[in-house]
Amino acid sequence: MAQVAAAPAARKFRLVLREGGVSREMGGESTALGVSIVDRIFTEALDGNASDIHIQPERDRTRIRFRVDGVMHQIGYFPNEHVASVLARIKLAAGMHIDERRVPQDGRIDMEYAGRRFSARVSVLPSLNGEKVVIRLLDPASVRIDIARLGMPEAVRKEWLRAIQTPYGMIVVTGPTGSGKTSTLYASINSLDRQRRNIVTVEDPIEYEFHDNITQVQVTDKMGFARVMRSFLRQDPDVMMVGEMRDPESLSIGIQASLTGHLVLTTLHTNNAVETLGRMMDMGGEPYLVASTVLCILAQRLVRVICDECKQPYTPTPDEMLAMGLPMEAAKQRQFYHGAGCKACRETGFRGRIGVFELLVNNPDLKALIAQRAGAMDMHRLVRAQGMRTMMEDGVDKVLAGITTPSEVIHAVYTAAMLEQPVLSAETEPITSGEQSDFADEAVADQSEA
Repeated sequence: MAQVAAAPAARKFRLVLREGGVSREMGGESTALGVSIVDRIFTEALDGNASDIHIQPERDRTRIRFRVDGVMHQIGYFPNEHVASVLARIKLAAGMHIDERRVPQDGRIDMEYAGRRFSARVSVLPSLNGEKVVIRLLDPASVRIDIARLGMPEAVRKEWLRAIQTPYGMIVVTGPTGSGKTSTLYASINSLDRQRRNIVTVEDPIEYEFHDNITQVQVTDKMGFARVMRSFLRQDPDVMMVGEMRDPESLSIGIQASLTGHLVLTTLHTNNAVETLGRMMDMGGEPYLVASTVLCILAQRLVRVICDECKQPYTPTPDEMLAMGLPMEAAKQRQFYHGAGCKACRETGFRGRIGVFELLVNNPDLKALIAQRAGAMDMHRLVRAQGMRTMMEDGVDKVLAGITTPSEVIHAVYTAAMLEQPVLSAETEPITSGEQSDFADEAVADQSEA
């Protein structure tokens, strides 16, 4: 394994340590090597735009994986003899109990790299082979994201901006975990006038801090969403951002807040926009109240963007064309692209992600169906007849524009009902074949060259 030189001073990495102590079993040399291994893991993750770091204990070594653009990648490993010092370093930085190995622990890390500040949410879980660590990396710059950068079609963006400027009602963003819902909510909050509106948020957990004119509250075991929301109503709010409607009580309070002059932005986990209406009623929302309060529902997924450095034409398969609802003749008439893989994208063919969206806007005809508790198919027919475009259609537009690939859209947008015969499977991808790092060897190299 080639030795890797220490990072130049301009890209210096530093963890901001919290109060705590190292394990007694660790000697000075072991501790120093643990520091080097952890620093290398973090710097490689930040350089590679990873969203998550997985430190996975195995019988004879500990494996490192990164999640990049929603996909897990094998990165490297280090011998288990260094596990104690690595875990101690991470736990110390996260403010955890270093010698506690029998119960799950959660913490937060602050760090500086290349002149910028980052933070991370840390989860440590005891497992058969030792403690598994998952670290969610958080870039404070993400809180300043603009709606224009999310990838919404122009018509959807204009309608969405109009909706979030409405003085009262409920707006719902829906999709599975990791579909970018929080980013959409944060971008929406950023577009509001913070000087003239009292904006409050309840989140679990708070991932990014707004800093000015926004009150953020994190739920705890003793203070759940419903309790915080009730307290919010005594804080004279104009806008309430609720991280997730998790239970009937939270939904009930959100509906009442919407009816009494507040704008409520929240999320749910459903397959598409229409299903969200049924989910709200299944959670105890009275049909006439759901009909009266919901302004719009935005369903979304994330797809990877083709790397510009290695982008090249290709011909989709018949199965891909069928899944997108396109005739095979279109494969000959239109130009499709994918990424061949290069150093810039670490051989994945993709760099970054973009959203695909569908926006359901409530209207008198739809309200009548909701109040009657009509079925999802009836509501779907209505909104399609009224011109609502689906996530699949938005995804196909992005494929035809050369932004993403058919396989990305198919994998992201296919619903459970459409996946009785899966077209694609999401598998762990190696970043580069045969180039996984021994973090211990490279950490030693860093120490010797520092």
